[in-house]
Amino acid sequence: MEPATGGSRTGRNLPVAIAVGAGLGAVIIASLYFVEWLFLAVVIAAVGIGVTELVKSFAARDVNVPVVPVLAGMAVMVCGAYWGGRDGPAWLVGAFAMTVLVLMIWRMFQGTEGYVRDISATLLVTVYPSLLAGFVGLLLAGDQGPDRVVVFVATTAASDIGGYFAGILFGRHKMSPRISPKKTWEGLAGSALACMAVGGWLVAWLLDGAVWKGVLIGAVAVAFATLGDLVESVIKRDLGVKDMGSVLPGHGGLMDRLDSLLAALIPIWALLTLLV
Repeated sequence: MEPATGGSRTGRNLPVAIAVGAGLGAVIIASLYFVEWLFLAVVIAAVGIGVTELVKSFAARDVNVPVVPVLAGMAVMVCGAYWGGRDGPAWLVGAFAMTVLVLMIWRMFQGTEGYVRDISATLLVTVYPSLLAGFVGLLLAGDQGPDRVVVFVATTAASDIGGYFAGILFGRHKMSPRISPKKTWEGLAGSALACMAVGGWLVAWLLDGAVWKGVLIGAVAVAFATLGDLVESVIKRDLGVKDMGSVLPGHGGLMDRLDSLLAALIPIWALLTLLV
């Protein structure tokens, strides 16, 4: 997650970022454990804003993505994955396939010029973040769904927090200067330690699983969270934007917060399904 502009060494307004992060955490916990469908609404709203940010960034480069059908397809994927029960994966895949078909037809009626360019970007947005977000529904629908979601969110968020502070205190060696100049190997080490510690603790505490399983989940989470971070950085650099948006003070846009979560979601869902 690329930090937003602000007053700290890494460019993030730390007090504001902490306040916003704590507020988001409170919303997630409250909706998860009191009204599960409300949590799905929070997910759809957050990912919907992220989709809108991506669409606006593409539009600045004269690439047109129809935001309304993309948002509708994303909502159907998330809800179908959750309310589909045991057939949730089939609902998710079916909703994705139908969304792709509708989007291809939708763009067809707008003319032939730029069709391949526009539909390629549209399909990218339909996969990232829309399809990936659907796995939240699968995670929530399983046994101990809210606890599993907490493990996923907290473990992945630990990557950002651990990497941020380790980077401030010890960061010296750049990881990928051309893609993300502020990322360091020391920050990655901090991310790994934080993810494995939080994963081991929460899997044992919330899911009664072995600590080593949580540590493994944390190790996988940091790998995919970091790669997700870098993927979004590549997209932003190609589109010529610093942040996808400014909806979250001290953080940037929603996509600047969702990048790690989206990348880590599927492997964490798979490991929780197989191991815990």
